[in-house]
Amino acid sequence: MLFKLIRRWQEEENTGMESFRAVLGGSLGSAILQDGSPLTLHYVMFIPTLMGQGTVEQQAYWVGRAFNLDIIGTYAQTELGHGTFVRGLETTATYDPKTKEFILNSPTLTAYKWWPGGCKYQFLFNDHDGTYVNSPSSKLTYGTMMFVRVVLVNDMCNYVAKAVTIATRYSAVRHQSQPKPDEPEPQILDYVTQQHKLFIGIATVHAFKLSADWLWNMYNNVTAELEAGDLDRLPELHALSCCLKAVSTADAAESVERCRLACGGHGYMLASNLPLTYGHVTAACTYEGENTVLLLQTARYLVKAWQQAAGGNTLTPTVSYISKIYAGRRSPPWDNTIEGIIEGFQRVAAGKIGLSVTNIEKRQKEGMSYEDAWNMTSVQLSQASESHCRAIILSTYNEEMKIQAASASPELKKVLFQLVDLYVVYWALQRVGDLLRFTSISERDIEQLHRWYEDLLVQLRPNAVGLVDAFDIKDEILHSALGAYDGRVYERLMAEALKSPLNAEPVNRSFHMYLKPFMQGKL
Repeated sequence: MLFKLIRRWQEEENTGMESFRAVLGGSLGSAILQDGSPLTLHYVMFIPTLMGQGTVEQQAYWVGRAFNLDIIGTYAQTELGHGTFVRGLETTATYDPKTKEFILNSPTLTAYKWWPGGCKYQFLFNDHDGTYVNSPSSKLTYGTMMFVRVVLVNDMCNYVAKAVTIATRYSAVRHQSQPKPDEPEPQILDYVTQQHKLFIGIATVHAFKLSADWLWNMYNNVTAELEAGDLDRLPELHALSCCLKAVSTADAAESVERCRLACGGHGYMLASNLPLTYGHVTAACTYEGENTVLLLQTARYLVKAWQQAAGGNTLTPTVSYISKIYAGRRSPPWDNTIEGIIEGFQRVAAGKIGLSVTNIEKRQKEGMSYEDAWNMTSVQLSQASESHCRAIILSTYNEEMKIQAASASPELKKVLFQLVDLYVVYWALQRVGDLLRFTSISERDIEQLHRWYEDLLVQLRPNAVGLVDAFDIKDEILHSALGAYDGRVYERLMAEALKSPLNAEPVNRSFHMYLKPFMQGKL
């Protein structure tokens, strides 16, 4: 019924797939069905594949049926023995031209489909006589995966928003300890250590949201270019979607866990909804491409970009910084501004990419095959990809916020850029070792960054609750005893505890039956 209503709304309002993604995504979707919807893959992967890769004739026949749920599609690459290595999959689908059907066969134990069942989508593009028709480019077959990875970045934003809303509201209600004997217990949100745990989560939501929107616009632009036969920017989009998916899911998992720890023992209760949220984000580190594998996919693109820069070729926009840094190897004086820090991260990324390429070439000269040299350098390569992605997120957040905040009031703009500053300075301090290695940052500069960061925490404290309230996440979606809008944390915790059958009566009958007799006096 729900999906029929959304379908009608989609037809009347021409909303595209956004409504389905909202209902099935990390915000509203997890409130409707906490463990996820069985139709998510159908709407988020199957239908977009039909729409993006099917012929006009195929779309006319299949898309309407799919929207009406007359047919239900899924994604079933993973087998018991194989996941990422597509060419190693053992299940076969043999076309029978007489019945116009595929005969599926899983010949071994390891060939069993080990998540949803069904044939892979590219089998939809065969003629009825069984002749396979290749795509114009083998890269097009990654279209659905790229789409889902783009969507996942936005989902991670929603999950972190839920977690940090719960933890911040709880921290405003919870009072603990007495630093000054003559004063009442302060809100735990007044402790700088608590601000350190939570405020970066608020900034992360903004950074992920703007990065996700930017990536979505790029995806749409590249898709339009593909329809015109231009495949030039497809590798860039693939590399970006891989590393952003990997970094956003890893950061989201760390952010949600930090929020859970910030809520003390209550954060571990299922009633807080933090354990379930953590389960969702950690799962995302594996599905749609395990994060390390995706970082190495990006690394292949970065190695090629470095080699192109060495040859004097023009690079695509997201890696153009490599050419600039390659041309001027000496680090300029450190600039302790947001733009200077971002440039520092670009130097870190370029430095790591260059070292990786040098090590691969060195190992090849020592007699290793390229594959073995790549494998031996893979730890450095994955770190280079993470640094590249970090530079992209920092730059995108800063530049996109300038656009978004242009129409904001001076007061709001000030707070929004405090979040930008906090996010950039936080990551500078987290990666200070890399900055020391690849830039000219000094000990004095680092001390200034620490003081800047501490000042930002103080400046953001008065607006912390307002900032999470601005996410406008309804209590029904938060589903948390700790994070409800009314702040009645303890009443809600008690109400949740009373739902347990063991607490149905003030003193459980088991006490009277088994324990009380042993406690009777014998005098």
